[in-house]
Amino acid sequence: MQSSRETGRAAPQCLWWRAVAVWVLGWAAMLGLDERIDLANMALVLVLSAAVAAIWSTHWAALAASAASVLAFNVAFVPPRGALTVDLRQHVLLLVTMLAVSWIVTLLVARLRWHAAQATAHALRADQMQRLGEALRAVEEPVAQVSALQRALSDLVGASTSVLLPGGRGDGDPGADPTRLVGEASPDEVAGLRLCLRDGRAMGPGSGRHEEQPAWYLPLRGLQGTHGAAIVRHGTHQRTLDGLLDHTQALCDQLGAALERGAALRAAAAAHEQAQAHALRNTLLSAISHDHRTPLATILGASSALHDQGERLSAAQRRQLAGTIVDEATQLSRLTDNTLQLARLGAVGLALQRDWESVEEMVGTVLRRVRQRNASRRVRARVEPGLPLLRCDAVLMVQLLDNLVDNALKHGGADAPIEVMARRLGTGVVIAVRDRGPGVPPAQRELIFDTFQRGERVMGQACGDHPARTGAGVGLALCRAIAQVHGGELRLRPRGHGGSSFEVELPVEALPEDASREVGDGAPS
Repeated sequence: MQSSRETGRAAPQCLWWRAVAVWVLGWAAMLGLDERIDLANMALVLVLSAAVAAIWSTHWAALAASAASVLAFNVAFVPPRGALTVDLRQHVLLLVTMLAVSWIVTLLVARLRWHAAQATAHALRADQMQRLGEALRAVEEPVAQVSALQRALSDLVGASTSVLLPGGRGDGDPGADPTRLVGEASPDEVAGLRLCLRDGRAMGPGSGRHEEQPAWYLPLRGLQGTHGAAIVRHGTHQRTLDGLLDHTQALCDQLGAALERGAALRAAAAAHEQAQAHALRNTLLSAISHDHRTPLATILGASSALHDQGERLSAAQRRQLAGTIVDEATQLSRLTDNTLQLARLGAVGLALQRDWESVEEMVGTVLRRVRQRNASRRVRARVEPGLPLLRCDAVLMVQLLDNLVDNALKHGGADAPIEVMARRLGTGVVIAVRDRGPGVPPAQRELIFDTFQRGERVMGQACGDHPARTGAGVGLALCRAIAQVHGGELRLRPRGHGGSSFEVELPVEALPEDASREVGDGAPS
């Protein structure tokens, strides 16, 4: 982009030949009209030529050309011809008027041209500011943002630019340089950049500080401080360009604001992650301290009874107490596994152990676990034949189905059967765990998937006379989290004749040609 002064000179310097052509045509017209029209009308032709020629020439050249033309007009056309003397006073007034009008028109045209050049320069600079702002928004890395500023300044002054950023190469070494230089700079220039970065003030020609320097040292300023410094090298003829220093500083400030905004966003993201981690940790500790207390108390009571009164208890009573210990320990283990797994899924950078797994094997593993815990409960499975392999983490998927089946056993009624169904649906596979319990009220159908939400009393009441055991409220939240990290979704659908159907829909990926070598021949662990 050119400066205002350079823009104002471009047209006259490049199109001076047009001004010469206008004067040639004007004099040809005056010579052709000589003795055909009076002297006053001939003077209008000269004034017209001066006005048109001023459009394509500098104002000094136009003023000189107008004065020379008036003198030539006096010699060529004003009596006595061939001399600078004038016979009549009105001819003197005519010549003075011609010169004054020509100069006034020339100065007006020059001023209009200067204003037009200023407007063009301001428009170009505004466009450059806009393009730099868009370039800074398009990237996030500070080095890429610095490159955008360097390109903008190179277009502006036609020279290279180097930028010094704070906090670049500390590496924990007390003697290391804490700054980072983008571009090349001599040791003296680096010292100037550090001084500019420390003081936050511009240096160089026209800045009021160290004006003997051959380049500008400009701070990258933001609202909260200085976030770097730039050295802008330029030629001697550019030191006095109108508004160029202010525009260059505005470009640097735009980068400073972008660097400050990026640092603020990174700090906010880190604070948000830290707050989430603290909130999750506090919530997990609260849930563990509250929900582990009941099974621990039950285990402690049963164990104390066996220890202190074991000889006075019958064999049936001892078996009952031992079964209570096993049941409560199993429940405690399940609560712990779900809570820790939910914390793991909420961690940043989670990597799943994916492999090609069979739906039949995962459902079979869940059924074997359920029957080992309670063989009296009816849990049946219906798996559509020919289902495709799923690329998933088998441990997580088995835990998801195990939690859904355990939830159905708790809340689906004492004698009602539980059904696990797997079928193909469109481009995915749906695995549903269905029961015939009291169902879930409409207002609770989304809340039960939130962490540490247990739902209404009706959700925790089995069909029998005794309330079902309540958990920590992480089972369904964990199930939905597992489904989502696999690219799927878990939803609750009420059944037509009572009961609930928890359905997890998982995407089916394209099976590679060597998938047969990747699929194991054992059940998932």
